[in-house]
Amino acid sequence: MSLACGELRAAPDRAQVEAQFQSWLGADVRPAALKAGVSGKTFDRAASGLNLDWSLPDLAPPGAPPLAAPQRQPEFADPGRYVAEANFAALTVEGQAELTRWRKTLDAIERRFGVPREIVVAIWARESRFGRAKIANVAIRALATEAFMGARKEQFFPELIAALKILEGDHIALEEMKSSWAGAMGQPQFLPSKYLENAVDIDGDGQRDIWKSVPDSLGSIANYLRRHGWVPGRDWGFEVALPADVACTLEGPDQGKAAAEWTKLGVQPSGGGALPGNREATLHLMMPAGRTGPAFLVSKNFYVLKEYNESDLYALFVGHLADRLKGGGPIKGKWTTPKGVARSEIAAMQRRLEAQGHDVGTADGLIGFRTRVAVGRWQAAQGRGATCFPDPQDVKTIGR
Repeated sequence: MSLACGELRAAPDRAQVEAQFQSWLGADVRPAALKAGVSGKTFDRAASGLNLDWSLPDLAPPGAPPLAAPQRQPEFADPGRYVAEANFAALTVEGQAELTRWRKTLDAIERRFGVPREIVVAIWARESRFGRAKIANVAIRALATEAFMGARKEQFFPELIAALKILEGDHIALEEMKSSWAGAMGQPQFLPSKYLENAVDIDGDGQRDIWKSVPDSLGSIANYLRRHGWVPGRDWGFEVALPADVACTLEGPDQGKAAAEWTKLGVQPSGGGALPGNREATLHLMMPAGRTGPAFLVSKNFYVLKEYNESDLYALFVGHLADRLKGGGPIKGKWTTPKGVARSEIAAMQRRLEAQGHDVGTADGLIGFRTRVAVGRWQAAQGRGATCFPDPQDVKTIGR
């Protein structure tokens, strides 16, 4: 019988675990916070009455068996479903209204950071539905719970310390510092460490308020992208028609070519015409579902979007939504991506490919570009037409 999200795999003594949590706060968290510059007063205020949130996912409390794998993010789900046309209709209408509403603010942000307003608003839409999504968790409690007994506690501990630094330096009220269960805060959904590095005060009130201030939220998104390498004046990418004789194994940020080279291979924009070579010196093939889905040529800015959320599908969603906000049309290519394969089966396939010398990135059960390329090369070596995406039968046989 499978467990529901957030349900524990065992029933440890909660009172005992809560006592261990309090000891951990004093013995581990407090010294680390003080060393990071958090005052004792700020720490004590944050820790006063703090208890564990047992409703969160990915929990592995003391005395319970470890989880087999952390919760799966929607960005790593079925590609066609994630970027289905229905997902863009309402967001496009709402986003265009927000572009008009915040035009003057976006004018200033665009001048200052060089990031197109449509990209900024598309991220805002994806992260918090233009600030309207309910963000229910108190960040300190969520982070403390995951740092103490989460399946990825080593990743959450520094974020907990960063959140305490925000309370110390930015004077955000504890109860107003809301986050997702994973500690992603406010309208841009910044982790605390990202807030400290990238949040900016745009409205001039002396606070970097990504919870209530739309200007601060939009400016912080733009600052993040610019700090991570966004190149002004360049698009993120565009959909292309890929000839059958162009190998899908050419995908990835390490196999870029000039537009002229792609043109010689017969690659064209999906709507016809010539490749826009003046946009980017190097363009990279991106096929989130291999030959079972549409193909794109992307610029360096696509990979900057991936810095915001490490997912090809997330970056594609944001880039495409930005195009729609400018009046662009739907993705033309069709998705015929195979379904019904468990993440554990993908991970086993990846380990077999690794044993044969293929680079799959990480054997984590997620089909990233390195895994897609490895699958395609294995398929080609078997004398098959490479799709660069495994079907259920392939998952059982690839690498054997």
